[in-house]
Amino acid sequence: MKEFKYSFGILAVVLLIYQVSCSEINSQEMNNGLSQEFKDYWYAGQGELNRYQLQQVRYGEVREGDAVLIFVTEDFLTDKQVKYESGQSNANAISVLKLNLTRKFLTGIYPYSMMTSVFTPVGHQEPTLKVTTSSQEWCGHAYSQLNLKSNRYEGILHSYFQEEADREFNLEQVLLEDEIWARIRLDPSKLPTGEIRIIPGTQFQRLSHRETEVEIATASIDSYRDKALSSQTLTSYQIDYRDFGRILKITFESDFPYEIVAWEEQAPGDPASSEMLITRATRTHSLKSPYWRQHSLADTVLRKELGLKQ
Repeated sequence: MKEFKYSFGILAVVLLIYQVSCSEINSQEMNNGLSQEFKDYWYAGQGELNRYQLQQVRYGEVREGDAVLIFVTEDFLTDKQVKYESGQSNANAISVLKLNLTRKFLTGIYPYSMMTSVFTPVGHQEPTLKVTTSSQEWCGHAYSQLNLKSNRYEGILHSYFQEEADREFNLEQVLLEDEIWARIRLDPSKLPTGEIRIIPGTQFQRLSHRETEVEIATASIDSYRDKALSSQTLTSYQIDYRDFGRILKITFESDFPYEIVAWEEQAPGDPASSEMLITRATRTHSLKSPYWRQHSLADTVLRKELGLKQ
């Protein structure tokens, strides 16, 4: 009986370790060069969930929907470029700020569901290690991935559509539009301004079916107040692409933890039209939560707290 109790105790510890997720286990990286304020906020065993009222341009019309930004710290293996979950040695694990960005909206009878995951190291200005994006709708689905290897981004694309099909490509290591959201949360004072080289956002590329390339753009920062968005002073980071009609503007609170309250994307509403339409996302709800453990039927009520209907 004693042996059984001992074995059961070991098993319980192992199960507990496997249940701990996301920000609850972190490498020693978190102690290097990070403020106590940053640690207290991002290493408290919770993720930050933000729901936005989405007005998404698609097929020349504006569609109503939901967008969610989820930020959480976790350990990430730099060699395999996946989340560190188990093993005796975590020498290749560093702490990253993970962003999951989702959009859901309807186009007539059928729905769109899109998700992007971005893995950006914290505590220093190392480049983002990985970006993945999936897009599902009733015509078909697509998946793209960028991995940083040997100072270049190695890309893959798997698509239902004939003109895209299956591709492999390499890109120069430059700023990723997809990582800007995390860069804002880590330290917006280090955002580049002026003329920049940038890889456009992967969700935009999915919706526009543009080939993934390094583009030239101009980046600028402005501060202002808008009580409809926040009682705090706000900062906007704007990117104007030079060679095609697109402007991205992300608005966030000027003080730590630099919460993102809105964003806009201005682009042609249809490839055959020169009319510029604007996609808008405005934050309506936010909460801190260990969401990876809240998966019972009783936890469904939390979706209402986050402003989500389904």
